[in-house]
Amino acid sequence: MSPHAALFRNAAEGLVLASASPRRRDLLAALGLRFNIQPSLVEETPLAGEAPRPHVIRLSEAKALEVAARDESGGRWFIGSDTIVVQDGLLLGKPADDGEAAAMLRALSGRWHEVHSGFAVHDRHSGHTLSDAVLTRVLFRELTEAEIAGYIASGEPCDKAGSYAIQGLGAYMVRAIEGSYTSVVGLPLSEVIDALLAQGAILPAS
Repeated sequence: MSPHAALFRNAAEGLVLASASPRRRDLLAALGLRFNIQPSLVEETPLAGEAPRPHVIRLSEAKALEVAARDESGGRWFIGSDTIVVQDGLLLGKPADDGEAAAMLRALSGRWHEVHSGFAVHDRHSGHTLSDAVLTRVLFRELTEAEIAGYIASGEPCDKAGSYAIQGLGAYMVRAIEGSYTSVVGLPLSEVIDALLAQGAILPAS
């Protein structure tokens, strides 16, 4: 089989990714799926006292439903996802500026942290939504101030939860991972594929 052969195929047209993330796009596209991209406009602000797992599930569902409610492309199945990094009980989203990115990276340096990735697959025809979240633990190497400054200067942390990209330059900082690699990238791919199959949105290519 060609390394570029499709592993799955669309059961019908109408699959929509409710995200502008190129990382989520690439993960789905690599499997051979066809889909439209319609970024969600949902605010990612946590609710007071909200724990990580319900936070990412709530936002994943909200993103899928928000796009489904306004999309006029004829889409049927809508994929929403949200990822958050947690350290010392604090939810670390995308940094507001370089100073916040540096603070996050210092907090993660030399320690384990959690990555929670939620997902939702909404079928607009049936009104049914499948959603869940995946927890992964990640261990960072000790980072020097020079390394932190250099990484921030690369521009990579600016739109990443926790201020790093495991699939990019940030890979060198990761000593160990317990759980789902694609979940840390931003989309728990195995679980999303299960949900798409269960919703009848996709089929095995064979």
